Amino acid sequence: MLGALRQLNPSLKSLRAGNFKKGLDFGHNPQEKILGIFGMGRIGRAIKKHVEPFGIQTRYHNCSPISPEQAAGAEYVSSGKLLSKSDIISINIPLTANTKGLIGTKEIAQMKEGVVLVNTARGAIIDEAAMADALNSGRIASVDVYENEPVVNEKLVKNERALLVSYLGTHTVETLAKMESWAMENARRVVLGEKLLSTVPEQVNSQ
Repeated sequence: MLGALRQLNPSLKSLRAGNFKKGLDFGHNPQEKILGIFGMGRIGRAIKKHVEPFGIQTRYHNCSPISPEQAAGAEYVSSGKLLSKSDIISINIPLTANTKGLIGTKEIAQMKEGVVLVNTARGAIIDEAAMADALNSGRIASVDVYENEPVVNEKLVKNERALLVSYLGTHTVETLAKMESWAMENARRVVLGEKLLSTVPEQVNSQ
């Protein structure tokens, strides 16, 4: 999010080309920007907590409002208002039959010119082709996550404003070790009939 606002990717390319900041577009400060969180669950609430020190204002949209304690001052708005009034949009909803392609050409057209779009959910929630076209036209400033990983849309690869990374959030020695320990402990608890450390909500609801 911060990298997209501050033109991180183009600046790195410019630096490596020996141009330093020559020809580089100006970035934006995070202060007083409006962050629209699409899906105010555990991840959405964590994002809100982390961006607050930067002076970012948060709004959110869910299927239904969460409690005032969980919202912690974030305003609940309609999906239309979130799309049209946000400077930054963070997608944090599960991929289901109902959410696949949820953000397409129609929704992107409602967004502000130059909006920063960050998808921490599954790539297929956003119509990747529509997103790539919007990035090339300048309507969207920066994006990540891919619909058909490891294949990445060629238009995204060629656009230097697309801040693209392979999934690095868990790609550390420490995190992978914790994930292995967590999985083994869950397996032990299943065998012994004990309460799990974590469950998959979709599986629990289907039982």
